Amino acid sequence: MPNDSTNINNKANLQNTYDAIVVGSGISGGWAAKELCEKGLKTLVLERGRNVVHPKDYTGTLLNPWELKHHNQLTQENKKESPVQSKCYAYNEVSKHFFVSDEDNPYTQVKPFDWIRGYHVGGRSLTWGRQCYRWSDIDFEANARDGHGVDWPIRYKDIAPWYDYVEPFVGISGSLEGLPQLPDGKFQPPMEMNCLEKHVAERINKGFADGRKMIIGRTANHTARVGDRGPCQYRNRCHEGCPYAGYFSSNSATLPAAMKTGNMTLRPFSIVMEVIYDKENQRAKGIRILDAETLKTEEYFARIIFLNASTLGTAHILLNSVSDAFPNGLGNGSEQVGHNLMDHHYGVGASGSYDGFQDQYYYGRRPNGIYIPRFRNISEKTKRNDYVRGFGYQGGASRGRQWTADGVGTELKDQLLEPGNWGMGIGSWGEHLPYYENKASLNKEKKDKWGLPTLDIDCEFKDNEMAMRKDMMESAAEMLEKAGLRNVKTYDSKPAPGFCIHEMGTARMGRDPKTSVLNGNNQMHEVKNVFITDGACMASSACQNPSITYMALTARAADYAVRELKKGNV
Repeated sequence: MPNDSTNINNKANLQNTYDAIVVGSGISGGWAAKELCEKGLKTLVLERGRNVVHPKDYTGTLLNPWELKHHNQLTQENKKESPVQSKCYAYNEVSKHFFVSDEDNPYTQVKPFDWIRGYHVGGRSLTWGRQCYRWSDIDFEANARDGHGVDWPIRYKDIAPWYDYVEPFVGISGSLEGLPQLPDGKFQPPMEMNCLEKHVAERINKGFADGRKMIIGRTANHTARVGDRGPCQYRNRCHEGCPYAGYFSSNSATLPAAMKTGNMTLRPFSIVMEVIYDKENQRAKGIRILDAETLKTEEYFARIIFLNASTLGTAHILLNSVSDAFPNGLGNGSEQVGHNLMDHHYGVGASGSYDGFQDQYYYGRRPNGIYIPRFRNISEKTKRNDYVRGFGYQGGASRGRQWTADGVGTELKDQLLEPGNWGMGIGSWGEHLPYYENKASLNKEKKDKWGLPTLDIDCEFKDNEMAMRKDMMESAAEMLEKAGLRNVKTYDSKPAPGFCIHEMGTARMGRDPKTSVLNGNNQMHEVKNVFITDGACMASSACQNPSITYMALTARAADYAVRELKKGNV
């Protein structure tokens, strides 16, 4: 986004009233800002961290590893300062400034939970995995069908037009497959599988009676330009920030679009403490923040408020927003705020080697892999008796380097020029059921760097997920073996919840105000001018990467909010 300080309000204007306030500038917050601004609303965007200007602040991403002090590896100091963040695959010497300091941002793991975060303009949209898969009615109907959680107040037909709306702007490359459990979208040309992936896909597509299929991943890496963005340069350094805007982020896409309208005011270093509630009018009237630099509190006012601070960030704000009307947190008459926390369970799959294709290689470092959509519990034919819901796979094939420990000097360099054998791995992402007892709660005794309450996170995977994982591992090996790979080995690293960075729930949508926080338009049942469209709103987790669904829900909710605002209903 443009480095124009006139659009950044660091010291606060004398006039603190806006048409709308958006809390958070990540995947969903950026979309809320874009849509509200383009619809003519003067919109204040509050971000608790520093500003990040595209592409100026992507420091180090154009350097080669040998030009970096630590060759893009982690130091013991990195691990000490951020023992949780440094576990993330995307955390390295260059990208670490897009992750929080765990020392400054503590929380309590009642049960193991890895909370991966980035507090800055753009949030995790700079470091996300970029995989984009629509949900289907199999997902939206799941809670009603098997009785876990509450029924979604929407179905695929309600959100399909909004997937159509956001996808061309996001710039998603992918292939059209006609799969009922994974609806096609508005795609750019797909990336190409390499020769071994094509071979494995052919074997899988023909070898199983349950209709399983291997396709190229659907990713927000652009294979064609989107306005002035992209295309992808096949560097595979996306999590360090892309100076070519080769993938979608708030910084390169939605926030510049909002800025272009002249209706957005961006205020970084703004830690939202609470939503201010007007009991007499039964509406939220504004936001109280703590300036992270001056430690002074400020208040801002608006007619509508979008909370997009992330699943756990939004829960924190709601629980900390107490008043006579809501002693247990804003809009929490249902006692559901903070509960039903979910994350995908992954870190399980298989890998193997392949002897053929010694005369073939591949182009660049493709920042994408293959995808095997869910094939369990989608029909009577594919129904399992040991667990409900399902899982999908991501992975890919590549060639290593052919060298031996005996080589030194010129001999070693010559060996490194020769590619080694082919290998392929696939790992699975599984659905996590919405359990009420999986929750985040406010800890007023343990404070963060700024003296604010922290979260206690009590979340686990249960019997259904464990039974599913056994199938996830065994099916991975079965597919690779059928494809002719040898030395197939399975693994299950058993990562804790949170580590997939797909946390959802805590302020779920639903039909009944007694059992949910939001209605079918992402509007709080009890506070009509507050909308929540980040991961907190999700009533179930499905097994697909969720970000494109957050974007579609955000655009849909913004459209509804502005129409209701014009009618005087909010």
